[in-house]
Amino acid sequence: MSLTIQNLSKTYPNGVHALQGINLNIPAGMFGLLGPNGAGKSSLMRTIATLQDPDTGSISFHGSNVLQDKTGLRRQLGYLPQEFDVYPKTSALDLLDYIAQLKGIANGRERKELVERLLTLTNLHDVRKKAVATYSGGMKQRFGIAQALIGDPKLMIVDEPTAGLDPEERVRFHNLLADISSDVTVILSTHIVSDVSDLCQNFAIINKGQVLAQTTPKEALASLRGRIWEKRMPRGRQDEPVPIELISMHLSMGDQVMRLYGKDWSATGATPTEPTLEDFYFASIKGLVL
Repeated sequence: MSLTIQNLSKTYPNGVHALQGINLNIPAGMFGLLGPNGAGKSSLMRTIATLQDPDTGSISFHGSNVLQDKTGLRRQLGYLPQEFDVYPKTSALDLLDYIAQLKGIANGRERKELVERLLTLTNLHDVRKKAVATYSGGMKQRFGIAQALIGDPKLMIVDEPTAGLDPEERVRFHNLLADISSDVTVILSTHIVSDVSDLCQNFAIINKGQVLAQTTPKEALASLRGRIWEKRMPRGRQDEPVPIELISMHLSMGDQVMRLYGKDWSATGATPTEPTLEDFYFASIKGLVL
């Protein structure tokens, strides 16, 4: 069950070209949409979720035209936006029951069983009677997944789910996403490369409203093998021009570490090193990988 996006474009009234001819074929399973803040990820997610119309292009899911049958898509959709509000004094138990009613689950026993199952799945059963507004960031995100799973969705959109979570909550959230059935198409929109490398079988990189690459983590790493170099130097001792082939620069154990792309950099003191998905991401953003 795949989601196909063709020539999708969106320009906002203020002149921002949020999406520029987006083409993607997203298969079942976990799909990563990777890009910096402001790249167009949220605009694309809102358009797929039928919350806004594109200027041009088409979206089809399981052979159905999403833009012509928005209600049909919404029946199959689970959506966790980047930010969502909750009623301040409402418990997780009551709120999930209410959302289940809105999604058309009228049978009380069926609804109760569903809510109990989702609370257990998201490890929130012990705090089910507490107000969701009092939850930690990670707990709120897990609640967000619980509400998104109501109605047995075939398409899930999860927008920046781990931003701001501590390491323990990120691991818990990763495990929860990984447990979602393999026949569901899950789009994970994020700027955190490790989210994609940990979870996704396929991914795309988007920047300035354009798709720069669509591939798999294994293919991405294979394309860089033998082309990544690392140069380590004392912090503050860099006295040479920064080459355009510089992928990234970071600190490690007090040293400045440069990651370089392409040619043989051994004459500069750099040594060959194994590529990472982060290398592919930064090289794509800088236009070094085609």
